[in-house]
Amino acid sequence: MKNVKITLIFVLVCMTSLAVAQKLTIEDAVSIALKNNFDILVAKNDASVSKVNNTPGNAGMLPTVGIVGTGNYSTSNTTQKLGSGTENNYPNYTSSSVSLGAQLNWTLYDGGKMFVTKSKLNEIQSLGEIQFKDKVLQTLFNVIAAYYDVVRQKQQLNSIYEVLSYNEDRVRVSQAGFNAGSLIKIDLLQAKIDLNVSIENKINQQFTVEESLKTLNLLLGRKADELIEINDSIPVNYTPDKADLQQKLNNSNTSILSFQKQIDIAELTLKENRSLYLPNLSFRGGYYFNQSSNSAGTVLSNNSLGPQIGGSLTVPIYSAGETKRKVTVAKIEAESAELDLQNIKLQVNTLFLNTLTDFENQQQLLKIETENNQLARENMQISFERLKHGQTTSTELHLAEENYAQSSTRLINFRYNLKLAETRLKQLVSAL
Repeated sequence: MKNVKITLIFVLVCMTSLAVAQKLTIEDAVSIALKNNFDILVAKNDASVSKVNNTPGNAGMLPTVGIVGTGNYSTSNTTQKLGSGTENNYPNYTSSSVSLGAQLNWTLYDGGKMFVTKSKLNEIQSLGEIQFKDKVLQTLFNVIAAYYDVVRQKQQLNSIYEVLSYNEDRVRVSQAGFNAGSLIKIDLLQAKIDLNVSIENKINQQFTVEESLKTLNLLLGRKADELIEINDSIPVNYTPDKADLQQKLNNSNTSILSFQKQIDIAELTLKENRSLYLPNLSFRGGYYFNQSSNSAGTVLSNNSLGPQIGGSLTVPIYSAGETKRKVTVAKIEAESAELDLQNIKLQVNTLFLNTLTDFENQQQLLKIETENNQLARENMQISFERLKHGQTTSTELHLAEENYAQSSTRLINFRYNLKLAETRLKQLVSAL
């Protein structure tokens, strides 16, 4: 028996541990999303691509080395007439040549384009990091909204259960009153109707809770039917500092930073295109082996082996207007980037002010509705006691229940909307 008790205790402890392990806090949800969310993983790969591309070689600053080789073979009927008057006929004349070597090509000067390109790659990498952070912030906002939406739907279900419990008691009281002759049948029928409606609301709300859980699982990169147990409250103790948030907005908002970075990239693109007006100097060197053979003629074979160096200088004179076109387009794109930045600043600041106003409004509404909900609950309880003593009708209690149910829904939604406004404010200043 002692061993059996120990085993049972061990099983209970394990079951308790599993139950605790299934509990998911908002911090857990955020941590899981950062690791598993597919949008974040794809954005991370995109940022990695821009980092991989940011190399001196990709900017054209380094030489290229390769093995080069060529081979030719020809056959023909050849007739030669020399200056001395001698004629040579070579029917089925054949010739072949082979060339093999290691070659280095290096652009020494391209008008400074390679250095500008390297700076541009740096900025593109920085832009990729900002865009990745923006995707992370947006995903975290979605996760937090989905998490507390589950809480909201569960609270709504609890509210329905509470009303359902009152309706069950109301049916019993109405049935007893009808049997005793103190209540008319209409009151009993209305009580049963309201009970059935509450049961329907419970079934619909249970489905809504399941849907919200599936949405949260999707954002966490989990299977839709994976079980989750989460907290049942929405904390609303955030107090925003408007001046501090406003100051941080233009310096930390990822949308603004992204467009500022695009201006830098556009200006560097303009410098790249302007460098096309300048000369280009390149160096070439290598070690080569050449072999050729002929079936007839003065030289039957020729072999050479050794190093070779050379270079080329290109001075652009006329490019059919292509360079001018590229420079003009780059100027226009730089101007557009400036306009985009001004536009996004207005949009972000407008969104910030609207969100802050929404936050303050939701705070006021929540305070009012908290008191209103307490009054509605007390009114429902009094009406129920009056019904038990035959001092009111089922219709009056039905109205009290409806008022309480609607107040509870508003209270839950105000609390959820306040949390959303808080989360949006933090997202705008990159503080999630």
